[in-house]
Amino acid sequence: PMTQPFPPSYYAASAPDPGPYPALDGSVTADVAVMGGGFTGINAAIELAQRGLSVVVVEENRVGWGASGRNGGQVTGSLSGDRAMAREFRRSLDQATDDYIWSLRWRGHDIIRNRVARHGIDCDLKHGHAQTAMTPAHVAELRAMLATAQDRGMGDAVEWVEGAEMRALLDSPLYLAALVNRRNMHLHPLKLVRGEAAAAVSLGVRIFEGTPVTDIDLTAPALVTPRGRVQARTLLLAGNAYHRLARGPMRGALFPAALGIVATEPLDEATARALNPRDLAVYDNRFVLDYHRLSADRRLIFGGGTNYSGRPSADIAAELRPAIEATFPRLRGVAIDYQWSGQAGIIVNRIPMLGKLAPEVFYAQGYSGHGIATSHILAEILGQAITGHMGEFDTFAQVRHLRLPLGEWAGQQAMALGMWYFRLRERLR
Repeated sequence: PMTQPFPPSYYAASAPDPGPYPALDGSVTADVAVMGGGFTGINAAIELAQRGLSVVVVEENRVGWGASGRNGGQVTGSLSGDRAMAREFRRSLDQATDDYIWSLRWRGHDIIRNRVARHGIDCDLKHGHAQTAMTPAHVAELRAMLATAQDRGMGDAVEWVEGAEMRALLDSPLYLAALVNRRNMHLHPLKLVRGEAAAAVSLGVRIFEGTPVTDIDLTAPALVTPRGRVQARTLLLAGNAYHRLARGPMRGALFPAALGIVATEPLDEATARALNPRDLAVYDNRFVLDYHRLSADRRLIFGGGTNYSGRPSADIAAELRPAIEATFPRLRGVAIDYQWSGQAGIIVNRIPMLGKLAPEVFYAQGYSGHGIATSHILAEILGQAITGHMGEFDTFAQVRHLRLPLGEWAGQQAMALGMWYFRLRERLR
């Protein structure tokens, strides 16, 4: 097989490996052929199989090899691009827009919770999240979010913490206030996507690993692989930032951003309890933010300072250590056991992209750092669309996306410049 090994992440080291699915050898047919064995592809396969269709998933490496299996593990209601979404969705949804966007914030959580319960997936799922303020401007933003949540009837799921109470919530000098949300979750993403793949197989889905797609036949529809092909009525391209065959409307809209994450050595119980007594997932309110949480075995998983050059850093641990020690001074000198990077797919207006390249060739891409919840939502919308219920799909598909008429390298330099600008603006707030 041609698969690349998993990156040396904490997730790959701690998730039981079910062993590889076979590589595709020869021709197979299905109602739907899915390219990409991450959250989007696997969950779309589940949605379609539940609706009675036969599905084949092909994955170049292993299920969960890309961003699905190496991310921060946070499932939160903060949608990327919600302001742009409100503007764009109004064209098709009119008055219903704000309610629809609010429901999107929490829909991924419900899908994941139901899937985990229904299929008995062990993925270290926990509830509780804090979004933190580091400046007075952030405090005002979080207060507005609190008010919105209360207006929307979610008052019992959120709480406000500030001042002296902050140190009891998180033992960090950096945070002025926090909006705590008990509906948000965190989990072990590789365990989740592997559990979902097993669920898909139990529903009749066929999964092939070590099977790159070398060509997409838009007319026949078929996925062409080195030693075979999958002939189908419908194709779904779900490769996101790792997708190398972009064409037509997909071209120039998605930019890979390298995400660096580390996991420390396991912390003793007293230290872990002192740092984060409620075991919350955390991220701050900066545009380019840091995020952290404790793993099931009490390691600090810490990521941030996303690098938009598209090139992974040479030494992620050295890059993130100052941020870890500034966030939690009592972890000065802590050992870092794992460091790894992955690619997120960033869309300029931050609205996930759904579309078609041909009448029966669908694609989904661009979750801009909110992929766990978003991928599950879009998989459900794709499941509806492929079985003829186009309403929600059309709402996303009619969004006007900015395409940078640049090659990938130039596009990434433009993204990096934009991020530098946002960081500068953050310092001046």
